[in-house]
Amino acid sequence: MPTSTRITPLLIFLFLLTPLTDKAVSQPGPGYWQQAVDYTMEIDMHVETNRFDGHQTLVYTNNSPDTLDRVFYHLFFNAFQPNSMMDKRSRTIDDPDRRVRDRIYHYDETEIGFQDIQWMTQNGAEIDFTIKGTIMEVHLAEPIAPGEEVVFEMEFEAQVPYQTRRSGRDNLEGIRFSMAQWYPKIAAYDERGWHPNPYIGREFHAPFGNFDITIHIDRDYVVASGSILQNPQEVGFGYEESESDLNIPDGEKLSWNFRAENVHDVMWAADPDYTHTTYQVPDGPLLRFFYQTDPVATNAEDEDQAQLLENWERLPEYTSRAFEYMNENYGRYPYDEYVVIQGGDGGMEYTMGTLITGNRNFGSLVGVTVHELIHAWYEGVVANDETTEQWIDEGFTVYLSALVMNELFNDGEGDPMVSRHQGYFNIVNAGIEEPMHIHADHYHRNSAYSVASYTKGAIFLHQLGYIVGDDVLKRGLNRFYEEWKFKHPKGRDFLRIMERESGMVLDWYYEYWIETTRTIDYGVSSVEPAENGQTEITLERIGLMPMPIDLEVELTDGSIIHYYIPMRIMWGEKENENPGIERHTLPDWPWVFPEYDFLIDIPNEDIARIEIDPTRRMSDVDRGNNEWPVED
Repeated sequence: MPTSTRITPLLIFLFLLTPLTDKAVSQPGPGYWQQAVDYTMEIDMHVETNRFDGHQTLVYTNNSPDTLDRVFYHLFFNAFQPNSMMDKRSRTIDDPDRRVRDRIYHYDETEIGFQDIQWMTQNGAEIDFTIKGTIMEVHLAEPIAPGEEVVFEMEFEAQVPYQTRRSGRDNLEGIRFSMAQWYPKIAAYDERGWHPNPYIGREFHAPFGNFDITIHIDRDYVVASGSILQNPQEVGFGYEESESDLNIPDGEKLSWNFRAENVHDVMWAADPDYTHTTYQVPDGPLLRFFYQTDPVATNAEDEDQAQLLENWERLPEYTSRAFEYMNENYGRYPYDEYVVIQGGDGGMEYTMGTLITGNRNFGSLVGVTVHELIHAWYEGVVANDETTEQWIDEGFTVYLSALVMNELFNDGEGDPMVSRHQGYFNIVNAGIEEPMHIHADHYHRNSAYSVASYTKGAIFLHQLGYIVGDDVLKRGLNRFYEEWKFKHPKGRDFLRIMERESGMVLDWYYEYWIETTRTIDYGVSSVEPAENGQTEITLERIGLMPMPIDLEVELTDGSIIHYYIPMRIMWGEKENENPGIERHTLPDWPWVFPEYDFLIDIPNEDIARIEIDPTRRMSDVDRGNNEWPVED
């Protein structure tokens, strides 16, 4: 069908330019490096005082080209003290987290948390350190040269804080210990240097390595961990051995030994009331579930105990189905086990497991579990720096959670992401949106952080599917996972992969959506009869963010025709996503033009409806002008 336009089309695309190789564009190049850690820790838990003594040996390998003259550690428990940075921030931000507010400020000496480093050595030589809040600066005896391996050893004492954020004791559901970010943890070092970010309450970043952890705790406690238990016969819980096969030592405490390889963190929990069940994912990991047998009611809306237990009994099957979906569609989970543990203050992800509150209705219980297990892909295995690009971890997880939940409960019908755009619109309309590339702790409002990280991060993918096609998006996500697993990619690394998969230039999309708060708003300006039985259509770009346009024209006989308008700065075109529908590709729309006119060989009276973006994947802030005729 012939078309005409006031915009001079660019007829020759520059596809003949020699591209960079796939490796240079997407996967880590020959200069890529990352630090490595190997932790061995022994913990003696004193449940009566909520304290523990710890001994830690850390083998740290400097794979960087830099000589390190100091190192930094995180001491996360120090955040749970009056007038800490976490406490002060929560008491001064406009919209504090409901779980924190001013609670820390009122903690007494038995309720606060702390990590007290008693001594530390480097390769056997005693070294000094300076602690400021949740960060410890270590003054090295000798610099650490490139390629050098150094052994740090320390003893420390810690007090588990009252459950506030993620970690702590005695949560609202009665779980005694939820142990997340519980040990002195060396900070991340990369090409941008050290990242000794104070713990304000948000995200984390750490090097990959191995963990060998032994926990001595009273024998009536059951310990669950996001790692693999090495001595089930010595602790005798939750495994298939008969009593005669167990080798449980005498004494007041049992020693639980856990190991995890190629992870960047390990959490654990302990409670006398845990029951334990398992479920084998077909051709996948063994799932473990730890939950209460006598649930504690936390509010008036809680379901009765029998229903809460039934929810947990049904959860394994749905968790397994979620793993099967992810393994089949977005890369295989690489570890042998995954654990779902009742604990914490909501839901929080860790590489080989999650802590979740469990007194929920069934849909909520499955929903939080699905969200957290998908984090194993995008927080655990593809471990970007969450503190500065949290939208990758959180946004990708929200996007895929919507797809998995749709598969579990709606048989894959419809697009579950469409409804999620409203949260973004609310922030825009309130005038409090902030860009997505801000450090997680430095947002002015918690609500702006949440929308930027979770909502806009998910829309980033949903909208990218609109630009390049959902099949291309899926291929790109798989390639991203395979090429960057067990590494620390950045947002631009994902963008390069999507450019290779789509054959498009996409930097404009990244810059507008991630680095600004400019909005998308397109409209059908006019539809007028033209000569020779044609119709002239004028579209307008009202918002400051440009986008390609999918336009649907419905005729009075019910037939559908699609018109596709690429942007000139894309240097490429999306394949027809609906081969069964006639599609016409129009000349490019240069983004500086506020209007775009074109002719179609259809009489005006034969047109019943025209709509911009009929799939609603584009986050257009005003859809009221996307259709013609405008409804009253």
